[in-house]
Amino acid sequence: MNIDIDGVKINYKVSGEGADVLLLHGWGANIQTFAPVHQSLEKNFKVWSIDFPGFGESEEPPEPWTVADYTDMLGKFLAKLGIDNPILIGHSFGGRVSIKYASAHPVRKIILVDSAGIKPKRKLKYYVKVYTYKTFKKLLKLPIINRYEDDILTKVKGKLGSADYKNVSGTMQQTMVKVVNEDLRHHLPHIKASTLLVWGENDEATPVEDGKIMEEMIPDSGLVVLKRAGHYSYIDNLNEFLIIVDNFLKKEKGERSSHD
Repeated sequence: MNIDIDGVKINYKVSGEGADVLLLHGWGANIQTFAPVHQSLEKNFKVWSIDFPGFGESEEPPEPWTVADYTDMLGKFLAKLGIDNPILIGHSFGGRVSIKYASAHPVRKIILVDSAGIKPKRKLKYYVKVYTYKTFKKLLKLPIINRYEDDILTKVKGKLGSADYKNVSGTMQQTMVKVVNEDLRHHLPHIKASTLLVWGENDEATPVEDGKIMEEMIPDSGLVVLKRAGHYSYIDNLNEFLIIVDNFLKKEKGERSSHD
């Protein structure tokens, strides 16, 4: 489905009934990366998956965006579709948007998965490589795509070989620079909603240390570390992740959507 927000076409999927849950994907990913989570949650919730502008089937932003621009877009999306007080589940970059939104608006609960938001010590080039290549690798494990895995991976490696970000447009390159360089620590104490932090113990892109900082700074929060999982911990340990989420959202099951 598509919706127009300030002239930018946003692709989204919605299914299920109950309290509103929003799935916000990471940088370089799209709706598909959260597909197994969406499928599981739609049994008890009204689940919304969004392609952020510049990713999946959504249009690119008209100019390089900051985290604030993506957060404003999210606010307008929620307002236009009559969604109040949602549950936010944000992975990596989606976690950034969740943090910024939840620090200034009412949300029911938040789940931050391998969330970005603590300014990295490493150089930007490293992150471009880690995010893009690892994203492709994970996406290729999904059914249908995986039979073309070797061929696609070879192409991706070729693109990343020069350690730049040729695979995205100039607008999105500049957007990434703005996004990665923003430290969101000052927003964390303003998050009032109960927050679950889920991390992969082997996450190289956003290390567990970032999760520990967030746990210290978000008033009502707790950190769960998934063994042997990486930056896509929710895919690496999917069943465990779904059990943890199910437990955290027990009270919200069976509640009605804000616009029923």
